[in-house]
Amino acid sequence: MPFEDELGNALRRAGDDFTTDGHALVEAGEQRGRRLVARRRATVVGGSVLALAAIATGGAYTGVFGGAGGSGGPGQVNVAAPPELSAGPTKAPAGGGPTSRTGSGAVSGAQLVSVLQALLPGGKVTNTRARGTDASQGPSVHGVYDDGGGAAEIGVSLTRTDPDGRTAAGVLECPDANTLDYEDCSTETLTDGSKIMIFQGYEYPDRREPTKLWRATLVTKQGFQVEVMEWNAPAEKGAKVSRPAPPLDPARLKAFAASPLWYPALEDLPAAPPEGRASAPASAGADARVVLESLVPKNGITVASRGGEGGYAYLVLDDGKGKSLVQVNVQEGMGDALGGHMGGAATLPDGTKVLETKQPGEKGGKGVVWWTVDTLRPDGRRVVVSAFNTANQSKPATRKDPVLTMEQLRTIALDPKWFG
Repeated sequence: MPFEDELGNALRRAGDDFTTDGHALVEAGEQRGRRLVARRRATVVGGSVLALAAIATGGAYTGVFGGAGGSGGPGQVNVAAPPELSAGPTKAPAGGGPTSRTGSGAVSGAQLVSVLQALLPGGKVTNTRARGTDASQGPSVHGVYDDGGGAAEIGVSLTRTDPDGRTAAGVLECPDANTLDYEDCSTETLTDGSKIMIFQGYEYPDRREPTKLWRATLVTKQGFQVEVMEWNAPAEKGAKVSRPAPPLDPARLKAFAASPLWYPALEDLPAAPPEGRASAPASAGADARVVLESLVPKNGITVASRGGEGGYAYLVLDDGKGKSLVQVNVQEGMGDALGGHMGGAATLPDGTKVLETKQPGEKGGKGVVWWTVDTLRPDGRRVVVSAFNTANQSKPATRKDPVLTMEQLRTIALDPKWFG
């Protein structure tokens, strides 16, 4: 059946099944998924270690999830999102994501624009941009929507994932409120077995600009992943806020992401392989979260929260004198990529370079300090450990110094367990 006929039939089915008011979306089924992201997740993380990593990897860790750092926002994540739909740090997929995001081209970018317009009644959609299913970066569509309450950027990216894998679980997990400042986040299982996360946060977690970022991530039982992001401004960055909140409230955002009108494009994409068949991340030698927790001194220090995956991990530590974020990034093959970044580092007898730095925090929290020990082995293996005097870099310091000393950070970074 031609795409246009499928679209018409789907719209008629949606109209039969749901009630709309003047500005309501067609409320099709209930579902969501991926990046970033990013996310993404949100494993939305603090971002400072990832920022150092990006220097060395040429952007292997890209923004998704409202600057969060952590999902980033949520945010995340593993969504085939175009750069302009990203906001906040997400890690590259740790395996299990699709080997290709490219379909046959059965659904064009223009057709995705038609879907976007069909799902945004009662308003005007302008400045549309889209990629079809034959695009190497995966299909996506975005534009500026104005329902009379102010112009707002909205974007959608589509991909396939293993619905039972780590990647899907990661993009559906709300970020740790200890490390990311946001308004609300919830995950639910829908009646058809799909899972959806609704995240309400900010483009910048430190709120240096009032731009809000809300997002929905849907993963269906067949592995369809729909990522929707909306802002309360006509652009995600650099534009004045046009309305108090993004145009789609959580219920409408859920219905928008869950619409079957996205399915023709998703069905044209190759299914993602089971995560068990995916290659391990380059930095895999040991689970970073397990190793980090095993190396933290036990003298009166407790772990208030934890997170991460593969070569990235964080802990929020508490010694009774204020919480403190500690995070680690483990990589391999970084010798050439680092270039001059290790300038000024001390060199140990075995050839390992160690660079220690103390500097102000980068996320806007008042009085936050950021201590880092960056280590590079002669064979290119790298471990970066950072600590902060707060649990959330976007919020004020909770203590004078981080829980761990520079010597303790150095001991952790040089421990052989990272590659055991």
